[in-house]
Amino acid sequence: TRSFTDPSVSMDLLRAVLQPSINEEIRGIFNKYMKFFQTAAINVRDNVGEEVDPEQLIQETCRSCLEQAKLLFSDGKKVVPRLPHEQAVPKRARQMDEELSRRGSPVPKKRKGRPPGQSLSNDRGVSGMAAWKLKVSEPVKRDGPKWDPSRLTETTTFVLGSRANKALGMGGTRGRLYIKHPHLFKYAADPQDKHWLTEQQHMRAIGGKMAYLLIEEDIRDLAASEDYRDSVDLRLEELKPFIPPAWMTEKMQKHMETLRRGGDVPPPEDPPE
Repeated sequence: TRSFTDPSVSMDLLRAVLQPSINEEIRGIFNKYMKFFQTAAINVRDNVGEEVDPEQLIQETCRSCLEQAKLLFSDGKKVVPRLPHEQAVPKRARQMDEELSRRGSPVPKKRKGRPPGQSLSNDRGVSGMAAWKLKVSEPVKRDGPKWDPSRLTETTTFVLGSRANKALGMGGTRGRLYIKHPHLFKYAADPQDKHWLTEQQHMRAIGGKMAYLLIEEDIRDLAASEDYRDSVDLRLEELKPFIPPAWMTEKMQKHMETLRRGGDVPPPEDPPE
């Protein structure tokens, strides 16, 4: 047992009282830089492929930031180990900039008169980040009637994720819909699904790229919400809904049930030749 005169106990009691306020301020700091994380995550997904989950990348980056912030309070003995790519940061940063310049790749330039994150709430498409709904470590809630597999029936209509992005005015940045609304149910089409979608001319052949299906009702509910209903970029005619075959709907029901129970569904793979 330890008495309340123990210095560490006393300090921890104070920490526990202040922790909620500290957490709020930390979340505010992350909101300030969320635009940069969001843009980078979407760029990674666009370059690597739609199997990349931008939301997961952002969460991992935020956790890494918190781990590295511990170095500010290191006593010189217990030091948080740095990741391999973070050794000799200044030198490596210069080398990367020089390499990008030689390749002609765009290097982010500093803007004058605007500190990082300032006026983010005025940037269209990122206003939701000013009131970021997800806590850094808070899992996406997958419960309620919208996550009941029984709502997927033989008459349920679906839309392609790319079309939903365009319909809500986010067509310029693929994947933004999934970051802003991670609570939406989305299903990654496997090769069999893509074959049917292509045959029925719902989409063009896209090779190994991912194709997500979303429930039309969910997108129309979003469009009717305060965030979108008055938007001049709303284009609901872009949705082009369709009814998938029963075998595909059954797969989506199983996918929804797995996600609702907290399971992790692996990305679809091409079948063996």
